[in-house]
Amino acid sequence: MKHWWRTGATLVVGAGLGASLTRLLGAGGRQEDQRSLGLLSAVPVLPAPGPLGLVGVPTLQASEMTVSAGGSGAVMKYGFPSMANIKTRESYVTSYDPRTRTASWVIERLSPASLTGSSDRKFSEFKEDDSVHMFHRATNGDYRGSGFDRGHLAAAANHKWSQKAMDDTFYLSNVAPQNPHLNQNTWNNLEKLCRSLTKRYLNVYVCTGPLYLPRQEADGKLYVRYQVIGKNHVAVPTHFFKVLILEQAEGRGVELRSYVLPNQPVDDKVPLENFLVPIETIERASGLLFVPNIMRRTSNLSAITNK
Repeated sequence: MKHWWRTGATLVVGAGLGASLTRLLGAGGRQEDQRSLGLLSAVPVLPAPGPLGLVGVPTLQASEMTVSAGGSGAVMKYGFPSMANIKTRESYVTSYDPRTRTASWVIERLSPASLTGSSDRKFSEFKEDDSVHMFHRATNGDYRGSGFDRGHLAAAANHKWSQKAMDDTFYLSNVAPQNPHLNQNTWNNLEKLCRSLTKRYLNVYVCTGPLYLPRQEADGKLYVRYQVIGKNHVAVPTHFFKVLILEQAEGRGVELRSYVLPNQPVDDKVPLENFLVPIETIERASGLLFVPNIMRRTSNLSAITNK
């Protein structure tokens, strides 16, 4: 099933959003979350930004961008979903949240060229982000003995074109506490899918981030609760999202796919398509905006919510 939008079109919201969330979380086996997350359909979508773009900054033209295989300048084509604490790296752009000690989102651009090279993760090490104040950053000690993996948001294997680019993905500001089973199986499969799509699309833009979603507890009320780890209280997301902006060749428009996975063990036999959700689901849950920026770049956007 595809929803199609053109400039000025109204986004489709409502009952379908709640239904998609129920389907999504059913795959994860969390019935209590099914009940609570359906409430997200009542949260209003933020209004579209003004003519200068999402954050009052003109969108860069293609001729103004870095054109290296996976350079951070190139990922800005479709704007940013928010503009808080923006940091640029060799291979990605991120918005850092000092409250959670993780990123709010990370954007990267994948292409066959960015996936090719001699870079090797065995030369990379997880490291603190010295650009973040010491009171607001995670350390390797926070993860030690926590039971959680240091889960990449921008994946290391996405940036073989440069050892520096790969090394930059090992900043702790680009990772979040992730269930080991999820990280090493279903999430890894989703990252592989992103890379495989470079064979079919001109460019693959990937935006990844954590979510902290409510659940209904025994008293019938909704709460947002999440664990923190280490002396720096690094927040453990309840879910992760990944939004794919897929450029089709020959100007045939842009395809959008958006996924949400629970931060818990997921049977890797469950098809990744089961975790597709409408983009409004992520916009409502995260407070971020994607569609208005994309629509400034194309009049032909197809959003795949089920395959």
